[in-house]
Amino acid sequence: MSQPPRPSKRRQVRERVLQALYAYEASEDSVDHVLATVIRPTFEGDKTYLRFAERLFLKSADARHEADVLIDRHVENWDLSRIARTDRFVLWIAIAEMLYFPDIPPKVTLNEAVEVARAFGTDKSASFVNGVLDAVLRELRESDRLKKTGRGLVESSNKS
Repeated sequence: MSQPPRPSKRRQVRERVLQALYAYEASEDSVDHVLATVIRPTFEGDKTYLRFAERLFLKSADARHEADVLIDRHVENWDLSRIARTDRFVLWIAIAEMLYFPDIPPKVTLNEAVEVARAFGTDKSASFVNGVLDAVLRELRESDRLKKTGRGLVESSNKS
């Protein structure tokens, strides 16, 4: 019997950051403690992914209130406290990527968030996360807050 393919290294980073955010919120430990116990042991042998994991965790934790404001604007008839923790943390990660990682295309962020939500959330998590992130992405584009750079990341203004 063949085994399912292992997730990409970047997906593994996102999954570990999700777990770190959960630990951070549940334990109320310091950011440094969570980095030392959840993030660093997993990626200590690979500096590139360790830096990405640390930065994604720190930006996600730091921007969680800003992310909650964006989320709250795009969930109808839902109080933030009623959103499943896992879904909320996936949204935090994706919004941090949209706002603070100019080299990651929004489409990649959305796809990765949906896959992480599918793996760690409920049956409805993937579609919920996708819907919220579509709306947040639209708002960020319309308000000119989405700053993406690099080949393939900047949408052409000359659409034919």
